[in-house]
Amino acid sequence: MNSVEQQARYRPPIVSPQNNKNIKLMTQDRRNDYDVTNTVQVSSSAAVRSAVNELFTTTFPGASFDKLWLAFYDFDRLFGGQYPGYLGCDTTYHDRQHTLDMTLALARLVAGYERSVGPAERLGAHRAQMAIVTSLFHDSGYIRHRERDKEFKNGAEFTLYHVSRSADFLRRYLPELGMAKDVAVSSMIVHFTGYELDLDNIELDDPRDAICGHLLGTADLVAQMADRCYLEKCRDRLYTEFVIGGIAVENASPGQYMVRYESGVDLLKKTPAFYQAATKDRLQNKFNRAYRYVEVLFDGQNPYIDAIRANLTHLVRVLKTDNWQLLRRDPPYFVGVNDAVESMDSVARAMLSAVPPEHQSLPPDLMPG
Repeated sequence: MNSVEQQARYRPPIVSPQNNKNIKLMTQDRRNDYDVTNTVQVSSSAAVRSAVNELFTTTFPGASFDKLWLAFYDFDRLFGGQYPGYLGCDTTYHDRQHTLDMTLALARLVAGYERSVGPAERLGAHRAQMAIVTSLFHDSGYIRHRERDKEFKNGAEFTLYHVSRSADFLRRYLPELGMAKDVAVSSMIVHFTGYELDLDNIELDDPRDAICGHLLGTADLVAQMADRCYLEKCRDRLYTEFVIGGIAVENASPGQYMVRYESGVDLLKKTPAFYQAATKDRLQNKFNRAYRYVEVLFDGQNPYIDAIRANLTHLVRVLKTDNWQLLRRDPPYFVGVNDAVESMDSVARAMLSAVPPEHQSLPPDLMPG
């Protein structure tokens, strides 16, 4: 057989973590910066790179991991503030852990998808590599450039258009990685992780590229919502990003303000509705239930969906009892700028204090003064 025939006949083996039957048991004692199986430290680039390497090389025997290794190296430099021209990650919700957690989820979805479909539908090593690199830099748009972004104080200011900035970064970065041919597709499918473009209007020549977009968007949603500290991070970190990004309080025109989220607690109160909408509109419809592909790796279980349901069940319990002391986890920060936490709080306070009194509904932790 020639190489094409070999690839067509090859059916990737199931890749399962050790003791996958004990996933539900392990998640009871899951550590704050570990994945849904409590086996991979998703705050560690080395740990995630190793897990992705195992998935990739098992799914695509003989394929080189060199470019992916370099991409992980450059991701570390970009988010850590060592990449030429960039300041490093200073957003506390969309941090290094989130990207690594999402990239691991994406790699698992890719491996599961390859196992689930026929030869003609498989992505292949090159397209899978492109999807993983896109995942690593899907939030690069939050990172400030030392020269071009001098007037900005925090990366959260780019929230509403950070995906377009990520696409711009990928257009510059991929040729340096020897992946110039992937620029057009990568810079489009990264939009499946955001809301800047109508996903129905994204045109891709190959259906497999659209599948990569579905897998990316799915990984982005399920990884963050399955985070062990998702609820605390929404209340304490995402709300602050939403303030700085002009989402919590929108100043559409002079003197006109729209308050979407009064506080981190208010954001959590509206999270169940967001989950229902995201599940129906994105995970189920636009992404065609792509989350199910991970189940091939876990004997029919879906640890991401299970963790999301556990988080939402706990949130409903908190909302019913109004006992916010139940949200007491204190996850560490994984940013690349030393004063990121203090800086974000300072910027958010300043922005909220500028809202006229008749519109103000400031949470105690962000009251000016």
